[in-house]
Amino acid sequence: MVGVAQLVERRTVAPNVVGSNPISHPKSFRSGHWSRIDCTVPAKRLNDSDYHGEMISIRCRGVLFDLDGVLVDSTPAVARVWEGWAREHGFEPEEVVRNAHGKPSIATIRELLPQGDHEAENREVERRELADTDGVIPLPGAMELLQAIPRERWAIVTSCTRPLAGVRIEAAGLPKPKHLVTSTDVIRGKPDPEPYLKGAEMLGVSAADCVVLEDAPAGIRAGKTAGARVVALRTTASDAELRQAGADWIVDDCAAIFANSADHGETFVFLSRRTK
Repeated sequence: MVGVAQLVERRTVAPNVVGSNPISHPKSFRSGHWSRIDCTVPAKRLNDSDYHGEMISIRCRGVLFDLDGVLVDSTPAVARVWEGWAREHGFEPEEVVRNAHGKPSIATIRELLPQGDHEAENREVERRELADTDGVIPLPGAMELLQAIPRERWAIVTSCTRPLAGVRIEAAGLPKPKHLVTSTDVIRGKPDPEPYLKGAEMLGVSAADCVVLEDAPAGIRAGKTAGARVVALRTTASDAELRQAGADWIVDDCAAIFANSADHGETFVFLSRRTK
């Protein structure tokens, strides 16, 4: 039987942040820099006018992580590769880098070079990405979060190919995932829901029972279309872009998330802001 997970978020009052329903009379405790409220409320995306400063909790049975921009900072390497490729083909480098994030590289190539040799171009982009790991590091909180959640309860779902995902996971020193979905493993990549549906299947649960951690609008749309709830990270896009894509909650990075195992086979995953 799959254990139930619980995510909790604590926010300080601020405008233009996705919120949730107020919680009445919660039981709470503080431990170090963390705060927790032990209660459950419905999980749904709300408008700015519904924002409040309480904690919420979300029941889930699995956590699905994007890789780049969520667990790993590969931005310098990605930018170097795509900027070089863009200049060679006469495109605006910054626009190409922005467009490429969160999607399989071949999807970007098909969009920009509809008449090109897509497979050959994709092989060249991947060759450069595999060779460039300079500056690839774990993002704040990523290592601690992955180590805190039982390996059978989480998966990495990335638009990287399987070889590239392996190189970046190793370069960043992250734990090797038990479950990994890459662009090599699917027919349709993000923003299609197939990657996250496959990730949930690997965990033995439905996507509706999972929470997705994403930083890119394309990935957020993939998670939402799959039926999952999505926590968006501010590592790449603006809050407006994250909300427009359908994010249920927005936090700074994985340092805002922690997990703990409980008795009776249950796992409790807490999504919270560090108290100042």
